[in-house]
Amino acid sequence: MSIMSYNGAAIMAMKGKNCVAIATDRRFGVQAQTVSMDFQKVFEMGPTLYIGLAGLATDVQTVSERLKFRVNLYELRENRRIKPKTLMHVVSNLLYERRFGPYFVEPVIAGLDQVTGEPFVASLDLIGCPMVPEDFVVSGTCTEQMYGMCESLYTPDLEPDQLFETISQALMNAFDRDAVSGWGAVVHVIEKDKVTTRTLATRMD
Repeated sequence: MSIMSYNGAAIMAMKGKNCVAIATDRRFGVQAQTVSMDFQKVFEMGPTLYIGLAGLATDVQTVSERLKFRVNLYELRENRRIKPKTLMHVVSNLLYERRFGPYFVEPVIAGLDQVTGEPFVASLDLIGCPMVPEDFVVSGTCTEQMYGMCESLYTPDLEPDQLFETISQALMNAFDRDAVSGWGAVVHVIEKDKVTTRTLATRMD
């Protein structure tokens, strides 16, 4: 068994029209045994900037703390909020530093540029190689199912409500076909002036 699928996770981010969404499952398990249904995998890095971490649960917590430290340091030094693209480079740098004994996490970044309002999504592998697509990114133990659902349901320029519905359906239908993720979901829809967070109740079998 891969160490990346030891605890299980499903995370996706998707662009809309002047908005972006990031969604994650809530399960924390040890292989096939479920331990809890409220494990945090998405972390706030700014008012309109979030990062999701899929992978080994201990490394998820370590990387989230180290990233928060680096983001705070950046914002104190620069006296401004960190941009989504800059955060991607900070994450890439953090992961590549440890490439010979890597953190077992595959991050997903979703945010809005606070100046232009441009939506941004990106994903990285466990040694920090970034990928910046035009539509959506996925990470976790059921990536094939998530890609399939996103490619079926996604259309460009979705309004915030449509984006919420699309990303929720894509995530829930994907992790229903995966034994080590699921058991509830959290969806953050990020707009320029607000962030809407909803918790979804899903099947738990």
